[in-house]
Amino acid sequence: MTQIFPEKYTYTSILRFVLPSIAMMITASVYWLADGFFVSRFVGKTEFAALSLVYPIMASVGALGVMFGTGGAAVVGKTLGEESRNVGAGRANSFFSSIMYTVLILGFALGIFGLMFLPGILKFLGADSSLLHAGIVYGNVVLLALPFFIGEYAFQSFFVTAGKPQLGFYATVLGGVLNLALDAFFILVLNWGLLGAAVATAISQAVCVGLELLYFVLPNDSLLRFRLVPDFEWKVLFKACLNGSSEMVEEIAGSVVAIFYNYQLLRYIGENGVAAYGIIEYSAFIFAAVFCGYTVGISPLISYQYGAENHKALRELYRKSRNMMLISGAFMAGSVWLFSPVLAEIFVGYDIKLYNLVVHAFSIYAASFLFIGLSIFTSAFFTSLCNGSLSAVLAFARAFVFEIGCILILPLICGMNGIWYAAVVAEIAAFLMSIAALSMFRKKYQYA
Repeated sequence: MTQIFPEKYTYTSILRFVLPSIAMMITASVYWLADGFFVSRFVGKTEFAALSLVYPIMASVGALGVMFGTGGAAVVGKTLGEESRNVGAGRANSFFSSIMYTVLILGFALGIFGLMFLPGILKFLGADSSLLHAGIVYGNVVLLALPFFIGEYAFQSFFVTAGKPQLGFYATVLGGVLNLALDAFFILVLNWGLLGAAVATAISQAVCVGLELLYFVLPNDSLLRFRLVPDFEWKVLFKACLNGSSEMVEEIAGSVVAIFYNYQLLRYIGENGVAAYGIIEYSAFIFAAVFCGYTVGISPLISYQYGAENHKALRELYRKSRNMMLISGAFMAGSVWLFSPVLAEIFVGYDIKLYNLVVHAFSIYAASFLFIGLSIFTSAFFTSLCNGSLSAVLAFARAFVFEIGCILILPLICGMNGIWYAAVVAEIAAFLMSIAALSMFRKKYQYA
């Protein structure tokens, strides 16, 4: 098998490879940003708060797509690297097809499961009658579309592994543009309100995944092909789950963290607090999408070079990625500090009290972006090296130990501001833990 990825890397060549994935992840964030904008400006504050309550629940159920996408892409990428050394042949397509079938089937099952428990979860979080009704309206639709939501995230990773990151980007852009257009049509023209936002998101995700699946089925020059009748590789499915468990833990943890934020905000501030955090959360999606998109783009290269035993290329990828994460983190924090008033004006300029709350919260929360990039990369880096257990420990500690612990404890010490300080303190702790892990395993994997 011929070499499919380069053996030498510069900052320019790395960026050329990962930029489509970064753009793809940023565009994917448009789904929720568009829903949030149209609902906040043209439907109402209560409906916007309901959307902010529902999304973390839906995302936690959809974490399987992230797990199978990142974990499966690492396994398939490593297999392609082994095949470049003539170790086995034809296994990558079989692994890929088995994983994607599993993702789509489980998506339908989990969507139905999520519908059963949505009202109870919203009540537990403290939603009153109007907030509860709005949350159910939005949640019922997006949970039915869960197979497409998780399928899209899984396909993003495999487009990169297949050597076609730009095609994944084009599909996601199409879905994002379609979502914007349908949001405007359903909400402004048909006056469907919150239901229109949910239907727009569901349709755009279904179209996006349908096109992505069609590409892998039809004849083309992709490194991967979807087999309509694959031989299920149960050991590979288990390995993909184990390997991608850190990303699943991180995705679930992020959703659980958001649920805890909303719970505390309802206690300390009320509906305005949930709405303010919703704006911060949407903005964090955009900035975090840069880091996550980078890891989606770089992970197949790392897995491939690891499988090919090209330690020099692995060292180049590690060192340059580490440097770019640190520089990007500083840039992101500065951007948030500079532009948060503009963002607050766009979303809630009609409510001066809510506007002031958003600007104040952002002034504290923004410092977390100084540290988050290296933590995200470190977890993904060990996943790419097929060390899912270590990656899972890092992800679990970052969210469940550090951040949730800070959300529960700091408000008791600092009051309302403690909720906003929680992300900063937690990311500093995760940053230090990531540095320790990278130092501890550098000799074993020979990346430094």
